[in-house]
Amino acid sequence: MFRILEKQQLTPLIYSMWVEAPRIAESAKPGQFLIVRPSDNGERVPLTICDYDPERGAVRIVIQIAGVSSNKICQMNVGDFLCDVAGPLGKPSDFMELPERDLKGKRYLFVAGGVGAAPVYPQAKYLFEKGAHVDVIIGARNKDLIIMEDEMKEACTNLYICTDDGSKGEKGVVTLLMERLCGDASSSTAKGTEGALSYDMCVAIGPMVMMKFATLTAKKLGLPITVSLNTLMVDGTGMCGACRVSVAGKTMFACVDGPEFNGYDVDFDEAMRRQTLYRKQEQEANAAAGLVLRR
Repeated sequence: MFRILEKQQLTPLIYSMWVEAPRIAESAKPGQFLIVRPSDNGERVPLTICDYDPERGAVRIVIQIAGVSSNKICQMNVGDFLCDVAGPLGKPSDFMELPERDLKGKRYLFVAGGVGAAPVYPQAKYLFEKGAHVDVIIGARNKDLIIMEDEMKEACTNLYICTDDGSKGEKGVVTLLMERLCGDASSSTAKGTEGALSYDMCVAIGPMVMMKFATLTAKKLGLPITVSLNTLMVDGTGMCGACRVSVAGKTMFACVDGPEFNGYDVDFDEAMRRQTLYRKQEQEANAAAGLVLRR
């Protein structure tokens, strides 16, 4: 059993929890995820590891209420026990294979959409601590959906905020800010900068459509990009096949072959179609439970 040590509501639908899990905390790495079950008859819910503290023996998860099972987890409180927390699962981020001396001075641009800030955080934090230059863009529809701003400021070189309605940071979508940071300093997209910035790698995590257009923008800018397909996962062990996706023309499983892939190689249109496969069942389950989601 895994005890909830801390709980914090970040937005009306997003919660943060520190969960007691000593063995997972000792072996967790950026980019990996957990499978969480609230009860012995509960659904398996894949959740990215947002943070880990080996000394405390705890891991941090950030959960957005998207259906019945995620709602059950979010209704639990400090002192309650989750039935199962399995992990760490999935492959760590590619930069974990590099010697620390090679990370110093590298320039990374992270693009986080909404709750994507949670999986971005441990990666940015790790690289920043190793001496890399780390810039982070967090984008959301409005200011009330921006999460982890204060923590992220301590885990990166520069933090940029943008919202669709302009209620916080810059008005517009994340791709416009990518172009302004990376584009030619004399172009219209780069006005207001002190010169275009060059990056060694971009990492985009968030809604599938955001990652698709971030990848198209990165390609236009000649910038390598990694994306995380954790939103496709269901079973988390490669058994169910729900997270099949075409990567460089080959069938891959997001849970065991990823969750991170070269963005240029991902068939995003196929991935977005796959996300809708169980929408009818999800809507029926939400209706049966009387769960109404107002995003």
